[in-house]
Amino acid sequence: MKKAILIPDSFKGTLSSAQICDILQERIHCHFPQCETVCIPVADGGEGTAESFLASVGGQKVYCTVKGPFFEDMPGYYALLSDGTAVVETAVCAGLPLVGEQRDPLRATTYGVGQLIEKAIQDGCKKIIVGLGGSATNDCGAGAAAALGTVFYDAEGKSFIPTGGTLSQIAKIQKADLPQDVQILAMCDIDNPLFGPTGAAHVFAPQKGADARGVKLLDEGLQHAAEMILKNLGTDVSVLPGGGAAGGLGAGLFAFCGAELRSGIETVLETVGFDAMLRDADIVFSGEGKLDSQSLGGKAVIGIAAHCKAQGVPLIAIVGGAERELPQVFDAGVTAVFPIGRLPEDFSVSRTKSEINLYETADNILRLLRNSQRM
Repeated sequence: MKKAILIPDSFKGTLSSAQICDILQERIHCHFPQCETVCIPVADGGEGTAESFLASVGGQKVYCTVKGPFFEDMPGYYALLSDGTAVVETAVCAGLPLVGEQRDPLRATTYGVGQLIEKAIQDGCKKIIVGLGGSATNDCGAGAAAALGTVFYDAEGKSFIPTGGTLSQIAKIQKADLPQDVQILAMCDIDNPLFGPTGAAHVFAPQKGADARGVKLLDEGLQHAAEMILKNLGTDVSVLPGGGAAGGLGAGLFAFCGAELRSGIETVLETVGFDAMLRDADIVFSGEGKLDSQSLGGKAVIGIAAHCKAQGVPLIAIVGGAERELPQVFDAGVTAVFPIGRLPEDFSVSRTKSEINLYETADNILRLLRNSQRM
């Protein structure tokens, strides 16, 4: 084995993708000392996305002061990659962990996200990737749009910055003109629409602090915002797949910024030049916390597998757990799946052993690979 690519997603709540890469790399070098390893820690658009891109392709953080979830000043940053691409992570300035126990999607804003996008544009970035995961917001991206120059008016003709609780007050929208040569890609791994029973408010707002009354108000606000966007901008976001991501930020970036909503893993693979890396690779190791029917929708392992299958490179999936009877994963290009669980234990127990379980699973796989080369 001369070259191995390590491209795992995190095991949510136990191991980060970078930690997984470290463990796999150490075991590979133990059994195959001369093997070249390429580490590409994957993030899904939420917390850690910017760090993952920097670890994969290099670059630096660009810092500036932005508005936090409740319009407070706070330090923010975007990742400037070595090729000039900017990565803006919504969670940096509008993330749920930032609000602590003060969760309130009726008041929270994505204004800081817009400020980071504006900073990247001012710095000359022509391609901007926005990770949509982990937000505390439900403002349809109106805050981000306002930071970028879009103006929202109420019924009295006064301008204001809408939040989730005031979206219903929008009477008119004057869209800002962004530079035509700037491409904005939004990493989106859900297909929830903006509003309705499976929309942003009903599905995600309760975990952001909304009670039943709040969910109703937020959903009505998102529907009203969609109506105003259609009336004023001529853009229909009412049934946009992924429009409900990050409290409607997906729909907002699409409508106000002309953003393209793309699969998170496909965005990662394109940005790091994965297909070129595959050409001389002997094997790929990937993984995620749980491989199940939802994974088949194009999440990390399955998305990576399609590229491996196209070039005939075997992919080993090391996962926290795996759903039974999923032959589709092998049709998709996965060579073999190895859950790391060692004993029949409740997750509350096994999660504390994730590091050693991964270590031992990887070690056994590599022992097998090493000895198979001698047969």
